[in-house]
Amino acid sequence: MNYPDKNLDSMNLGEIEQPSYKHVLSKYMRYWYLFLLGLILSLAGAFLFIRYTAPQYSISALLMIKDKKDNNAPVKNERFSDFNDVNVSKNIDNEIIILKSTSLMQKALSELSLDASYYVKGRVRNQEVAQSELPFKLIISNLDSTAFDKTIIIYLKSGNSFELEEDNQKATYQFGQLIHKKYGAFTVVASSDKLPALTTKPIIVKFHDIRKLANEYSRKLAVSMVNKQSSVLSMNLVDAVPEKGKDILNKLIEVYDKEAMNDKNSVASNTIAFIDERLKYLGAEVSNVEKKVEEFKQKNQVADVTSQINQSLEEASVYNKQVSEYSIQIAMLESIESYIDQAANQQQLIPGTLNIQDATLSGLIAKFNELQLDRERMLRTAQASNPVVESMTEQINNLRVNIVKNIENVKNGLLASRRSSQAKSGQFGAKMQQVPTIERGLETISRQQDLKRALYLYLLQKREEAALSLAATVSNSHVVDPATAGDDPISPQKPAVVLIALVLGLGLPFAFVQIKDMMNDKVQLRRDVEWNVNAPILGELVHNKSRETVAISKDNRSPLAEMFRLIRANFQFATVGKTNKIILVTSSMSGEGKSFFSLNICSSLVLANKKVLLINMDLRKLNNSASNSISNKGVTDYLVSNTISVDDIVQESLDVPGLYVINSGLLPSNPAELMMSDRVPQMLNVLRESFDHIIIDSAPVGQVSDVFALAPYIDATIYLVRYDFTYKSQLDIINKIAADNKLSRIMLVLNDAKKNNSQSYGYGYGEVGVKNDKDLA
Repeated sequence: MNYPDKNLDSMNLGEIEQPSYKHVLSKYMRYWYLFLLGLILSLAGAFLFIRYTAPQYSISALLMIKDKKDNNAPVKNERFSDFNDVNVSKNIDNEIIILKSTSLMQKALSELSLDASYYVKGRVRNQEVAQSELPFKLIISNLDSTAFDKTIIIYLKSGNSFELEEDNQKATYQFGQLIHKKYGAFTVVASSDKLPALTTKPIIVKFHDIRKLANEYSRKLAVSMVNKQSSVLSMNLVDAVPEKGKDILNKLIEVYDKEAMNDKNSVASNTIAFIDERLKYLGAEVSNVEKKVEEFKQKNQVADVTSQINQSLEEASVYNKQVSEYSIQIAMLESIESYIDQAANQQQLIPGTLNIQDATLSGLIAKFNELQLDRERMLRTAQASNPVVESMTEQINNLRVNIVKNIENVKNGLLASRRSSQAKSGQFGAKMQQVPTIERGLETISRQQDLKRALYLYLLQKREEAALSLAATVSNSHVVDPATAGDDPISPQKPAVVLIALVLGLGLPFAFVQIKDMMNDKVQLRRDVEWNVNAPILGELVHNKSRETVAISKDNRSPLAEMFRLIRANFQFATVGKTNKIILVTSSMSGEGKSFFSLNICSSLVLANKKVLLINMDLRKLNNSASNSISNKGVTDYLVSNTISVDDIVQESLDVPGLYVINSGLLPSNPAELMMSDRVPQMLNVLRESFDHIIIDSAPVGQVSDVFALAPYIDATIYLVRYDFTYKSQLDIINKIAADNKLSRIMLVLNDAKKNNSQSYGYGYGEVGVKNDKDLA
């Protein structure tokens, strides 16, 4: 059997509702009051949160860690290279850990005296204030562990007194008075310039364990490198009091710098102390060695061994040189003497190129050679017997005698001088033999002296270097930007809070609707049916609070009546050219409005001048008031008795003039078997000849199988689906029936539509009620 396509455009029954944003929006707009309430509550909560949450401010600072590798670091003096090593290369990660350490933070908080917090009492919340803003200063002498997290309230009064409240007990004290408590002692000192401003406002003081407070601030402190190429650290702290946060951050940097300088100064101080101790010991040793040198020199009669040795060497060398010179001159004289004594050389010139130191001898030799030359020139022109020649020969002989005597005298003198020089040279030679022993002994003592003296001088130099390093110690860090607080709080952030409030205000109702829709397994919207059932929809029937059984009449123009007329028109249009004498009305389960629909669709057909019969064939229920008639005889009576005819059970309706009805009759014990009786087709064939339309109000097919016995005799099936009543899973029953061809030409009617079920609800006529089987029972 072929069924109409789900799309009814070709049948002119109106377009099937397609999924769109309008449908999605309409689902949520039905709960507009929840969204409005959610927005009101969330915005109110956001306002209260912003109004009464303590704002948090971001305090930041920039700190540069100096490094000896830094090109911008001061040039170091190489003379102090040993102490320049104190400024070692910094590991930035280590410095970050030191800055975030609890011990460093504890020192900073202790120096700021932050072992107490101060609050101005408010109506809803207490506002924390910085210590610098207080009209007094709390000086804590001592506290024990029982004071931690304890609170006291100070009421300022005019004059020089104040009230202190503790455990709901008040006592009056004077400013500057030492207050003794079980948990400690403290003094409140007035600040006269700020006292009038807060005289009427009570100040709440809360004591803290400085160690726990330091641990808390260390966790809140964020330290990171600005970038990997620099040694600049960004320090950030979040606190409710900007001034307090700035003080903590600045003091932390100061304490960090002080600790670093103390580390460097301790090295220099320890070095100076060590050097001073060593200098005392070395001073005594140097004195002892110098005394040994002095005694050794006195014993060996030397002042400066080296200079004396050099002087002896020089003098010995001079005398040796003289001896050598004297020997050379003596040898020269002896050679001249030997030359003169030879007979062959009597008339020869005496060599005059020899180095003769004696001027007399040199003059005689020169005179001799001159006369010898003159005689030789004369002999070229005269005879040897020439008186002049003879005179010259006699002079030459005399000179030769004189030269020989002179040579003897000079040689004797040179021999005496050479002996004297040799004697003196021998003296210095004997003295030089003692030098190695003296020098070795002196060097042994001098080596100790030089060693002690060099070490003493080195330590003196290093002590001065250490003293200068101690005096000129510079910080290993530089504050690029001191601690500054932002003008606006970082929390609560009003735009973010409002945005979250809007998201929650809209999101929670949205989630509620979505979850409710997901958890609801009943048909809610027309598209729930359109998307899941392959059958045409004739129309929808709206809900109405009225309990009238008949919703359509001749003069009734209500939305419900018009909807029945529209369903009638759609049905006639969908079955044009087809037999539609017998129409079965059924549903998935009881209570979906079959009886109400059957009565009113019959009424609409009667108004169209059709002869209509309504048969109540739900044999499992008593006669429904929707088919109210004079007699109670019905289908059951006809089927169980062969004496009752069709005319005996057909009656005119008391509610709808012109409508004929057949009631179900008595409740049988075997309705399923009874529906399979041969008298059923006999009855329907007789009635088919007498009426234009026969509407059968049957049992629900999702619960019993009675209806399927009528399948061979019906021409069309109208299947009712009720909003918020029919389960979505029951829509599969319609598809299964259609797929198995168990019922003819199934068409749907959606019953009990409300504003939350259909956008097209109302048709401009206002709300009119729809009855269901329960209302008509």
